[in-house]
Amino acid sequence: MHKVFGTKEDHVYTDREGAYLIPVRGDMAGVVRTLKGYFFVGGGIESGESHISCIERECAEEAGYTVSVKGEVCSAETYCFHNEIGFFHPIQTYYVGEIVSKKAEPTEKDHEFLWVKYSDIKGKMYWEMQNWALDNVFGK
Repeated sequence: MHKVFGTKEDHVYTDREGAYLIPVRGDMAGVVRTLKGYFFVGGGIESGESHISCIERECAEEAGYTVSVKGEVCSAETYCFHNEIGFFHPIQTYYVGEIVSKKAEPTEKDHEFLWVKYSDIKGKMYWEMQNWALDNVFGK
């Protein structure tokens, strides 16, 4: 399942492909909180990196955890204007999985990993497309 958010205007966009994990524990989802808001653990795919390798690296950096990726849920993209990047086109693929164990302290100090009830986080993710992905995981 794939969904496009926003409207592509007549501008040159910066594309950024990313892979993200939605860890699930009962009725809770694992998210990272930053000064900007709530996000899934994950991020931009580096050259030559697979989606799973990206998720494993980003989870270690952002939360300090090893993870187990169970399967792809959906993907989405949006066309938007980003204050630092300009016209931005993030393309994100979402996976469901589990947090396995604490590996180290996160290297990204402005990221706080939290377990949050779906009913408390619903509609509160920074990206509209991540709200949509979360709803897909919890079947809402």
